Amino acid sequence: MRRKSTKRTRRELIEGVQNAYERRGKFDRETIAYGTNWVMPDKNYKYRQPWYSRMITGIGRLAFCLLGPVALKLAFGIRVEGKENLREVRGSGAITVCNHIHYLDTLFVRQAVGYWDSYHTIAPFNNKKGIAGFFIRHGATWPFSADLDAMRNLHEEMDRQLKKGKFVNFYPEYAMWWSYQKPRPMKDSPFHYAVKFDVPVLPLFCTFEKTKRCGIRRLCVHILPPVYADDSLPKREKVLAMRDAAQQEWKECYERAYGIPLTYLTE
Repeated sequence: MRRKSTKRTRRELIEGVQNAYERRGKFDRETIAYGTNWVMPDKNYKYRQPWYSRMITGIGRLAFCLLGPVALKLAFGIRVEGKENLREVRGSGAITVCNHIHYLDTLFVRQAVGYWDSYHTIAPFNNKKGIAGFFIRHGATWPFSADLDAMRNLHEEMDRQLKKGKFVNFYPEYAMWWSYQKPRPMKDSPFHYAVKFDVPVLPLFCTFEKTKRCGIRRLCVHILPPVYADDSLPKREKVLAMRDAAQQEWKECYERAYGIPLTYLTE
């Protein structure tokens, strides 16, 4: 009895924090403490990996490719819908935007767009020290930085990979809300990069059922129609128009998948 009560309290705590932020319209607030065991990337951070690091990353990609689909199917019952939308932008390079709802959702994105073709932007606090940081740095992930030289290096590598036809993933809400089903408001930055590098945005949206422990099952990654910039608009308006179009696709996907209108506690 005590063990069941602990699980229930844990679920209620998670949902309680998220509901409190939702009521206040603070959708970009972190709900999980990430600690201090991380380092801000500086100008020496290797966004463009040397050959030996690329070998390690390649081994990691191969492991993800071989083991990921089976593990995700067993753990989450994952499936992918909308692959025709992926074919529309494959080979041209694109920014992907996905709702951030789990520690492993970079794997959800890789399952949808390809284990060999995607790179993943992450917050600076994910640049961990020690062995965890080693695996993160060799997992095709790019931490943002407050260091301007580091960001210039990141932009150069992002441009290079997009020109090679790769996908660069963003979590546009800025914070992970564990097992949160509703689409949260997107920030502008992914769409700024899409305009900057002249590539489309491919929206992804994860829908799922919650377990009693606030876990995820019957996960579906929806690949939605790509969003293109309107070249008749000024740069700032291009960014906002792309963001609003992608946000609308998220909303419509949510309402189709769950069969209910999207409403927030703030309403």
